[in-house]
Amino acid sequence: MTLANVGEILWTPPTNQQSRIGEFLDLLKTESDLSFDDYEDLWRWSTTDLNGFWLAVWRFFGIPADSEPTIALADASMPGARWFPEARLNYAETMLRMPGRADDDVVVLARSQSREEIGLTAAGLREQVARARTGLLNAGVTAGDRVAAYSPNIPETLIMLLATASIGAVFSSCAPEFGTQSVTDRWKQIEPRVLLAVDGYQYGNKAISRRAEVMAIKAALPSVETLVWLPYLDPAAPTPDGGVTWADFTAETGPLEFERVGFDAPLYVLFSSGTTGLPKPIIHGHGGIAIEHLKSLGLQTDLGPADRFFWFSTTGWMMWNFLVSGLGVGSTIVMFDGNPGYPDTAMLWHLADELGVTYFGTSAPFLLQCRKESLVPKDIADLSALRGIGSTGAPLPAEGFRWVYENVSPTAQLGSLSGGTDVCSGFVGSAPIVPVYAGEIACRCLGAAVQAFDEQAQPVIGRLGELVITAPMPSMPVGFWGDEDGSRYRAAYFEDIPGVWRHGDWITISERGTCVVTGRSDATLNRGGVRLGTAEFYTVVEALPEVSDSLVVHLEDDEGGAGNLLLFVVLVDGLSLDDDVRRTIATALRTQLSPRHMPDVIHQVHVLPRTLSGKKLEVPAKKILQGTPVEAAVAKGALTNPHALDEFVRIRDEHRDWTLSAG
Repeated sequence: MTLANVGEILWTPPTNQQSRIGEFLDLLKTESDLSFDDYEDLWRWSTTDLNGFWLAVWRFFGIPADSEPTIALADASMPGARWFPEARLNYAETMLRMPGRADDDVVVLARSQSREEIGLTAAGLREQVARARTGLLNAGVTAGDRVAAYSPNIPETLIMLLATASIGAVFSSCAPEFGTQSVTDRWKQIEPRVLLAVDGYQYGNKAISRRAEVMAIKAALPSVETLVWLPYLDPAAPTPDGGVTWADFTAETGPLEFERVGFDAPLYVLFSSGTTGLPKPIIHGHGGIAIEHLKSLGLQTDLGPADRFFWFSTTGWMMWNFLVSGLGVGSTIVMFDGNPGYPDTAMLWHLADELGVTYFGTSAPFLLQCRKESLVPKDIADLSALRGIGSTGAPLPAEGFRWVYENVSPTAQLGSLSGGTDVCSGFVGSAPIVPVYAGEIACRCLGAAVQAFDEQAQPVIGRLGELVITAPMPSMPVGFWGDEDGSRYRAAYFEDIPGVWRHGDWITISERGTCVVTGRSDATLNRGGVRLGTAEFYTVVEALPEVSDSLVVHLEDDEGGAGNLLLFVVLVDGLSLDDDVRRTIATALRTQLSPRHMPDVIHQVHVLPRTLSGKKLEVPAKKILQGTPVEAAVAKGALTNPHALDEFVRIRDEHRDWTLSAG
């Protein structure tokens, strides 16, 4: 296998290209006589003159509000920043303007494995939101009440979000693959009054009923007064006692009005993975999400009315919230619900072809799986409309970048994005005026004061450091639900370095402003005093044809020795971990990384523990291996397969001395 050279330029901005960020620069020049040498210069201004930058973003996108704001940042404390104190606005109003779109333009395309494709025009979407809004008002919902959706990535979930926001009520969603405990752990904290729920869904060729789960969730949530039943899997599914069908709930139309609220008024609650306790209920505000998503989608991603914007996501991942905000820049959003690997991995590329997708968003593991299967999407689908490809969820290594440019599109801009549920956006990503380098995230996002801090909390360039944010962002959480004194919020981000947001990732920032994120800092591997990121292990090991998944853990030596580096692998069907496979893995790590990366122990497991959003559970696995009881190390309801932990308990009990050789 030949690895792409890190730092190799794979894409450069076309000469004389038109872009939204170019128009933004023109605005700054015209209004304020500001000009910048390059993107890095613009980024520097955007993070030092926060007031000037965010006021300019507001004006550029023309956010509807009671009055034009004159102050963006009234208090720069972290935590405690106060943004746009004069502003009164509404997220749903901002999204439903859909600039550049006529009433009869299709603005939502929804493909599903459970039912026929749905398309909604701008006028049709507004009408559906007005009807759902009337249904919520008839149910007694008022500003501040919570509305929950146990439903997939389909128009009804979007409609309920926008209708809820229009009233000033607070939305929250869970994907229907979440189990009862996972859902109730989240929603007991916020006590929703209304629950939208589907009867089930089709996942590939499997019909999955969720009727029993819906009834259990409702029974566990005494706050729910109205159950809105959506017969999605089976249109004839009987409505539960006391429930109202979606059709009846939206039967009555009414005026589409918007309750304008303060900038920090709660819009929706997103939840952390909840691997070590109850999921954190992260409150995002109307203003912060509206302005951050417009900036990110318009300026960084260069989306507009001519685009068809797709990002594979479920409603349990922040990328769904990011996707639906594409409406705010006038793009058509493309929704998909189902198994992305059915009937095969090529399915999503065919979807992009059939629906004319111009921006295709996915996860790094999906792109790497396509590469592993030697897929050549450009040979099996017409992807000529693609001008952008987004990757997030995990670091994308250099060979992943190279595969995209050789096998998907030589002309589309590949943007690797890293951020989090905490800000519902990216800290580092791409911009249409910045080149793409293999294996590197193109830039720090405008308005995001990203730095790499060393052990003395000093910024470093060209060296691995803690990813920190040194100035406030509008989409930082309003707070955590129920955290009246703010103590949980402070502890989550600001406890280690006062006044600075510590995100928990390792990052290296280059002289040219590109970035490489190498995994969670709390899952650090320390070999002989050298810190190793987990991402580089996975890049090498999971590229091997024998390996389908992997997880690496370092167990420190209390006496200061080298400790033990443990590698857990899931092999492809039919293979077992014999000496040849051990040798193949060890050789790949030694030759492609370094002898320091060779594991002391390799274990074969059948499945690895992952969160409901697909992230590997390195820290809980390490705690279990060190003797922590499973129930103290992780909340099983946060896992896709809780039984995956049983193998780690067995291995811990069988191999406490870790004397097996890596081969």
